[in-house]
Amino acid sequence: MQLSFGAAWSGEWAFVVALGVVAFRDGGPTAVGLVAFLRMAPPALIAPFSSVLADRFRRDHVLIVSGAIRAGALAAAAGLLATGVTTVAVYALAVLASGAFVAYRPAHSALLPALCRTPLEFTSATVVRGLIGAVSTVLGPAASALILGVSSPAAAFGFVAALSALSALLVVRLSYETPARVAYPSVHGILSQVAEGFRALAGQREASLLVRLALAQTFTRGCLTVLLVVVAFDLLGTGAAGAGVLTAALGVGAVAGSVGALASVTGRRLATIQAIGVALWGVPLVLSGVFPNGVAILGFMCAIGVGNALVDLGLFTLLARLAPQHLMGRIFGALEGLIALMVALGALVTPLLIHVLGVRGALIAVGVVAPTLVAFVWPHLRHIDAFIVRRDDEIAMLKRVGMLQPLPLLAIENLALRTERSHVAAGADVFQHGDSGDRFYIIHHGEAEVIGDGRLIRVLGPGDCFGEVALLHDVRRTATVRARTELDLYTLDREVFLSAVGDYSVSAREADGLARDRLDAFTPSTFPPA
Repeated sequence: MQLSFGAAWSGEWAFVVALGVVAFRDGGPTAVGLVAFLRMAPPALIAPFSSVLADRFRRDHVLIVSGAIRAGALAAAAGLLATGVTTVAVYALAVLASGAFVAYRPAHSALLPALCRTPLEFTSATVVRGLIGAVSTVLGPAASALILGVSSPAAAFGFVAALSALSALLVVRLSYETPARVAYPSVHGILSQVAEGFRALAGQREASLLVRLALAQTFTRGCLTVLLVVVAFDLLGTGAAGAGVLTAALGVGAVAGSVGALASVTGRRLATIQAIGVALWGVPLVLSGVFPNGVAILGFMCAIGVGNALVDLGLFTLLARLAPQHLMGRIFGALEGLIALMVALGALVTPLLIHVLGVRGALIAVGVVAPTLVAFVWPHLRHIDAFIVRRDDEIAMLKRVGMLQPLPLLAIENLALRTERSHVAAGADVFQHGDSGDRFYIIHHGEAEVIGDGRLIRVLGPGDCFGEVALLHDVRRTATVRARTELDLYTLDREVFLSAVGDYSVSAREADGLARDRLDAFTPSTFPPA
């Protein structure tokens, strides 16, 4: 799946360069901005609706269909460009290809944590995806620049079509276990599901803050889509190949940023890391306007690439961990739609900024946006980082329970969200034989005695669990559990526990095995009915 992302992302950046060059040759900076806007505006509207598919169907199937549609559209556009005439149909096919792509990343982002077991594993997987994306940001534009230098835009479009097809083929045989999904067949149901994604983004303060930071960065990215081409042609005089080289410099910086993150990733302070990355999208643009030297601008683009790697690491890791599992696709789809809209707006206003302020003035004006927002929200980011640290501690405790260890990160995150804490004094009963079974328990600190038929059956300590027999077999408590010392407990409601364990076959088998072992070790003389 990571390699599929690499193929898709390489194609996207190669496509940005190739389409920008075609538009510039048709009508200069204004055409570049207009085409970029028209390419991204429809997908901005489509993304939230297409992402519903990622919550209805297997997410790898969404990736396959997205890649196939994109490949077909760009292959057709390449055929039209090969005739030597740029027509409206070419741009329409570019919009179709972009619409298909906006369904790809939400599905990929929602699926990746489902393949991971722990927060550190998911953070590491996100860093690896960022590294692959960074390499793709180098290879895609570099390949596009090479093809444009020796051949034609038609060949560059054909190259992107081939990469899109490869991205689909790579996930054809992907195997993973998914929880049950609810179908909403009506149009009203689809609209309600789309609205849920936006409400989830707006309703969580932490997620909303991270998204606002990301939107400042993506507005700058939209501006940069135009500025890179104009800087190459009008400021540096390097032409089409120069646009590809400047874009590739972003990838070089992203590779450096991803390698640095890979070497030091801990999963902590990710909100701060995202904010630093957002600031790095702006400061180098200001410096590019102040020091319009070719070598210096290449270095500044590398710095922006470092920022891009940091933004992706923080945003996509934290948002997946803050969002409910069943809304994951729609939340990332809502984000993708907002990102596409901000990129489109940035591309649309940049020609006007260039006209009013000149190229250097536009670089400075665009560059101040992201750092200003980062300075404004900086104090709030520490709270997000502290919240994630507490969540990691809860997940580490849940992962000590054998039946919960096989759960993917999304499921264990959901359990951590619904975990409650309780304290039991030494000598007090947690529950008694014959009580109704309504909760599952995990010992955080202390020891407990399991008493059956008046005798001690076993002693439980930190990391041990109890209470599963009554829940799994739908009976009353088969034994008494008494606090041997003061107890700090994590507790899960019956429905939450059964839903989490029952949705994944490996966990269900582990839970059934534990319950059988405990009943084999002790079966009460009077087995209480439900």
